[in-house]
Amino acid sequence: MKNETALLTDDLKAACNVLRNGGLILYPTDTVWGIGCDATCAEAVERIYVLKRRADRKAMLVLLDSAARLETCVEEVPAIARELLEVAVTPLTIIYSKARTVAPNLPGEDGSLGIRITNELYSGQLCQMFRRPVVSTSANLSGQPSPATFREIAEEIRAGVDYVVRYRQDDTRPARPSGILRIGAGGLVQVIRE
Repeated sequence: MKNETALLTDDLKAACNVLRNGGLILYPTDTVWGIGCDATCAEAVERIYVLKRRADRKAMLVLLDSAARLETCVEEVPAIARELLEVAVTPLTIIYSKARTVAPNLPGEDGSLGIRITNELYSGQLCQMFRRPVVSTSANLSGQPSPATFREIAEEIRAGVDYVVRYRQDDTRPARPSGILRIGAGGLVQVIRE
């Protein structure tokens, strides 16, 4: 029987393979379970909008494994963003202006992009192994509450992805969405969700 580390590695490899082929995954993050895809693949992003029954151009965020990779997704990272990331004690999504290198149907209509640096084991290793930003949107139909545990995810969502990660499916600790801040011109910080 394989040990837990080997199972985790197999799960990560399988998820990365699906992402590389334009597929969708259902995976645990540092907040709630998420639906993910390659953030640079417009067709995969579109599949998430359809699965969630979500209006196009209602932006979704991406996960990265390191703040050092922020410049790969946005044109400018204000100093205040780096300071906020250093002091954050809970998961924090920051909305930056001027997204770049991601699928054109991913950013908001104003060109902004929400990014969260994940410190959770699975999603962090997934981002590191995949080497591209990974979309993360809550695993629910648009307008429905975010599932606090894997068991609360609707069958329609589970059936609509190409791979369901096994890691943490038995975790019953209720998860919460991240805080969201928008950083505007001149470093102005707006709280979107605490």
